Amino acid sequence: MVFAPMKKGLRVRRQDGRFKIRKDDQVVITTGKEKGKTGKVARVIPKTGKVLVEGLNIIKKHMRPSSQHRQGGIIDIEVPISISNVMLICGKCKGPVRIGRKSLEDGKKVRFCKKCGEVMDK
Repeated sequence: MVFAPMKKGLRVRRQDGRFKIRKDDQVVITTGKEKGKTGKVARVIPKTGKVLVEGLNIIKKHMRPSSQHRQGGIIDIEVPISISNVMLICGKCKGPVRIGRKSLEDGKKVRFCKKCGEVMDK
């Protein structure tokens, strides 16, 4: 079996594109300069396996003047963080937890907290 070389940063984490962390989830960052901080997931990027957390992982970008940015200068931008570096916060446990999947009696698949068993999906 021959594998084609992949471009840097485009490695897919899961083949089916499903992640246990979704948009609008409360997460805590587990590694890096923002370790221990919490925030809400603004966007999930399945192709690269990253998430964008509101107000965290901010960098300064030097922008030259253009039609979008009339005045150039240094702009603060939120950049995505790897999905493996965040953990979901359980509403009942009030801390970072691992997530499992299970099927309910009506056949609906939901996420649940592995620590306390609470269902995460509404």
